[in-house]
Amino acid sequence: MRFIIRYIFMLLILGGAIGASAQKEAIYDTSKNVILLKERSFGAIFHTQGWGIKYSKGYNKTAFNRRMLVIEMVEMQDPKQIRIINPYFTNAKSYHYGKLNSVFIFRGSYGNHKQLNRKPYWGGVELRLLYMGGVSLGLAKPIYLYILNITAPGDFIYTTTLEKYDPDKHSVDDIFGRASFTKGFNEMGFYPGLHAKIGLDFDYASYRNKLKSLEVGAMLDIFPRPVPIMAFNDPNYFFFTFYLNFNFGKRYN
Repeated sequence: MRFIIRYIFMLLILGGAIGASAQKEAIYDTSKNVILLKERSFGAIFHTQGWGIKYSKGYNKTAFNRRMLVIEMVEMQDPKQIRIINPYFTNAKSYHYGKLNSVFIFRGSYGNHKQLNRKPYWGGVELRLLYMGGVSLGLAKPIYLYILNITAPGDFIYTTTLEKYDPDKHSVDDIFGRASFTKGFNEMGFYPGLHAKIGLDFDYASYRNKLKSLEVGAMLDIFPRPVPIMAFNDPNYFFFTFYLNFNFGKRYN
């Protein structure tokens, strides 16, 4: 009789253990045991001289190294540019005094992501070291402004004309405000160059087939022909920036 009771008791314990195990397997992410070889993502970039957007595609060369191809577009501002407004007109538009060009840089990068630590089975963060380089193309769009013209000096009557900013002709008192951003695209200047970057990528996605990461690092763009941004500063042969990048995408085979 005692043997039967013990046997029933053992079956109950074993059944409970099997049930708990099955319940645990029901919520287990099986993708954690699979190496997904490819990835694709989009990202938003915030750096020390502006902002940008990013598209990246990669594949695993080994279990610990990933080759990446990245395309980026970033705005490049001057640290000294200040937005002002003509205080004598209530409907004046703000503008950056002394700014010659709006500058954007397109980058094509190729490089490597090296795994420093693997994400634990229960989640957490995977850390990778990245180092990349490639070609840059700077685009400089001239700044157009609305310029004040006095038609009747005694009556303070003004008209405005649309003109490309010229620091030798236009002063603070002559400028009514900025023109449309689309004005000047047909006069854009092109500045080819090179770039390199190094950083750390923190992957915090809950599932391995999803990609959510925070990337931090430093970027250097070099141009053989200097890129002009501000009228009263020397044009820039290089831009050295620190950046923060949020990436969202997927991994697949």
